[in-house]
Amino acid sequence: MTDINLDDLTHLQAINKKLTSGYHISEQDTLMWQELDQHIDAYRALFNALGHDLQHDSRGFYYFGSDESTPNMGKISRAIALTIYILIEHYANTGKDPMRALFDEVNDLELMQTLVQINKHLFDQLEIFSGSDLRKDVYLRMVRLGLAREVENGFMLQAPIYRYIDALMEVNEETYLGDDD
Repeated sequence: MTDINLDDLTHLQAINKKLTSGYHISEQDTLMWQELDQHIDAYRALFNALGHDLQHDSRGFYYFGSDESTPNMGKISRAIALTIYILIEHYANTGKDPMRALFDEVNDLELMQTLVQINKHLFDQLEIFSGSDLRKDVYLRMVRLGLAREVENGFMLQAPIYRYIDALMEVNEETYLGDDD
């Protein structure tokens, strides 16, 4: 049993609020990140007692694991996953290392417009019809979830995006392993 000294958990309220809203705390969230890193056992025990599963991904972020969310979250997750998949494909098609570009490139409105135009049939299904829709419906949501941060000319993706990349790779593997042709 881990002893929990609440006096040591000076950012407990902020951390709890962020994590329960679905936010991913990454190294850019310096104070919360450092506190989680220094008191991980206490936080795990406390959140576990409250019915939450605090996860630490070695690629640099903390989040609450969950079984399955609301149907609404399903649509948001699909839109984020589609955007990530299309970004990887876009960077590969333009001759860039997709994984490096994913984290190094600014996603500006012009890029968003291009992605939506090239993949209109896919985005139409999610009721995203323009770069502005993509910005409003996907990128601003990614910021609220800690998956991206807003910068001067657009958005930069952050380490928690790896959760979507992992899921895409898993689906990809299942697709290939499931082929008996």
